[in-house]
Amino acid sequence: MFKKILIANRGEIALRVQRACRELGVKAVMVYSEADREAKYIKLADEAVCIGPAPSAQSYLNMPAIIAAAEVTDAEAIHPGYGFLSENADFAERVEKSGFQFIGPTADSIRIMGDKVSAKQAMIKAGVPCVPGSEGELPDDPAQIRRIAKSVGYPVIIKAAGGGGGRGMRVVHTEAALINAVQMTKAEAGTAFGNPAVYMEKFLQNPRHIEIQILADKHKNAVYLGERDCSMQRRHQKVIEEAPAPGIPRKLIEKIGDRCAAACKKIGYRGAGTFEFLYENGEFYFIEMNTRVQVEHPVTEYITGIDIVKTQIMVAAGMKLPFTQRDIEVRGHAIECRVNAEDPFKFLPSPGRITMWHAPGGPGVRVDSHAYTNYFVPPNYDSMIGKIIVHGDTRDIALARMRTALDETLVEGINTNIPLHRELMVDAKFMAGGTNIHYLEEWLAARKR
Repeated sequence: MFKKILIANRGEIALRVQRACRELGVKAVMVYSEADREAKYIKLADEAVCIGPAPSAQSYLNMPAIIAAAEVTDAEAIHPGYGFLSENADFAERVEKSGFQFIGPTADSIRIMGDKVSAKQAMIKAGVPCVPGSEGELPDDPAQIRRIAKSVGYPVIIKAAGGGGGRGMRVVHTEAALINAVQMTKAEAGTAFGNPAVYMEKFLQNPRHIEIQILADKHKNAVYLGERDCSMQRRHQKVIEEAPAPGIPRKLIEKIGDRCAAACKKIGYRGAGTFEFLYENGEFYFIEMNTRVQVEHPVTEYITGIDIVKTQIMVAAGMKLPFTQRDIEVRGHAIECRVNAEDPFKFLPSPGRITMWHAPGGPGVRVDSHAYTNYFVPPNYDSMIGKIIVHGDTRDIALARMRTALDETLVEGINTNIPLHRELMVDAKFMAGGTNIHYLEEWLAARKR
């Protein structure tokens, strides 16, 4: 096992990895920007190094500064959290060339799975079902593009191969709008991701967003840890996640889970990762893979009893997975609400000083947050300040626990989206389970009227 790990991220994930290190008896070095000087994980750190001013490009995304911090503190490995660097193949490569272990997949795996076109091709080879679409990057010839769209069937969605976070996509309903949409998405993709390549997929009308969590080691072992339903999203940003997915037969999950684990063995994947699918009419369609631990990993931890972050560190240290697929049992139901510093319905960011912070408690309640009374939420980063996660024997118990937890939560001084969560937890359609990825946006639009 490592003696010392540098954690190259911020927010609640930095605290989460720090906790995992403590349990493993590993020293954690925290890097931070000037804006995060007062953060909880810095106050609790074994060692902390300031790596630059508030803007991310000059601190958290500054690769030379992070590697230099690892060198001066004698760290052996670097954990990228789940920020941009966790899926940056160049960073993984630079870390390992500098003599440190990157806690995550190899640079090659990140390259294959990070480019959505090559990921799709790798999945087709591994027998994982994919959304119908162009088999690879779209050609330049407009006639060919029209031909592909016709064979896929309208509506189609144009996506950036190097995109993520809900950017670089456009839905097209008619042939007349097609070529213009492709050109605009190409230009956007080139500017935003440095890669103008785009591809086409059928735009499913009523899908749910289902994820399969996997863990793999360097010894060709891979397991899947059930599934998560992440359909409650707005502008491709998740708001509520739960596990297991309501109403999907276990047999279907097992079938797709086995394929995901087999695909990991095939591409020599290591560490934690997530296969994202759209699910419609009893069919799964692969859309992309996230080569990192995700925000919503706690719901999977709750239903399987497996500490994903700890296992990820152990695997990076060269250990074998301490369990096989047969050992994985799904118990009960878990729900997670993301708590953001923003207006609950207009979504305008609300940075500033938290004058009162009271987290909920009670049976089956977990709060992952770096916030506290008198903490200043900086305006420079993502608005998420924590997550409330609950677990119960059934979905109804989990929902009741979440309603109680949200009512108990007190945050003063800034706006948060907790009022939105309170309303959604008593929404009849959400309570019934199985809402699609468009539901929340439609719900918000109806509310505005």
